[in-house]
Amino acid sequence: MITYPTRDALMEGVAAAIADQLRAALSTRRATLSVPGGTTPGPVFDLLAETYLDWARVSVVLNDERWVGEESPRSNTRLLRERLLQGYAAKARLLPLYAPLFEPEEAMDLLGQGIARHLPINVLLLGMGEDMHTASLFPGADRLAEALAPVAPILMALRAAGAGEPRITLTAPVLRAAQHIHVLITGTAKRAALERALTLTEAEAPIKVVLDRAVVHWAE
Repeated sequence: MITYPTRDALMEGVAAAIADQLRAALSTRRATLSVPGGTTPGPVFDLLAETYLDWARVSVVLNDERWVGEESPRSNTRLLRERLLQGYAAKARLLPLYAPLFEPEEAMDLLGQGIARHLPINVLLLGMGEDMHTASLFPGADRLAEALAPVAPILMALRAAGAGEPRITLTAPVLRAAQHIHVLITGTAKRAALERALTLTEAEAPIKVVLDRAVVHWAE
C-alpha cells in the first residue's frame, strides 16, 4: 500500500502512475484503460485529461455501469464524458457499457464483442466500497459466483440489494488479467475494510480477486 499525506497528493500520484504506464504501452501498440465511476476518482480524471498522451490510440472502458442512459445523473458514462474525456483525452475511444434496451442481458454479447479486441487491459483503476465490492461485484449479488469464476464472460449483468439499478460489470478474470492494477481508496473506514478483506473469501470481499496483483493507493 502506498500512503499519501493528502488526498491531493494521492490523486496526483495515481494520475502520474497511470500516465506513465499508458505511455509505455503506447510505445509499442494501442492501449486500453479501465476506470471506475463514482465521484472519488474525479480528480484523477481531471489530471489525466490535462496530460499529453497519444490519446487517439487509447481505448477507455468503465469497470462497470448502471443500466441507465447518459441522461441520468447516475450514469458512470456521463461522469466519464464530463471529467475524463476532456482536453487532450477527448480523443480517446470510449467503449460502451450501455445500450438502449430494456434488460441488460439483451446487450451482453454485443457489448462484450466490442470490448474483446481491446483486451487485455493495460492499466486498470478500481475503487472499493466499504462493503468490499469493486466494479459491480457486490457481496450477495445474484450471479456473483459466476462473475468470480476463473472462466467467465467478459461482461455480466448483476443485481444486488445495495446496487440500486441492474449493473453491468467486467468480470473477475478480465480484471485480474490487466497488466497494471491500481486500487484507490480514501478514509479510515475503507482502509479497515481493505484489511478485513484479506481475511475473507472472494465471495465475501470481491475486492480480494485483485489484491495480490494490485497497488493500493490510500490517503486519510
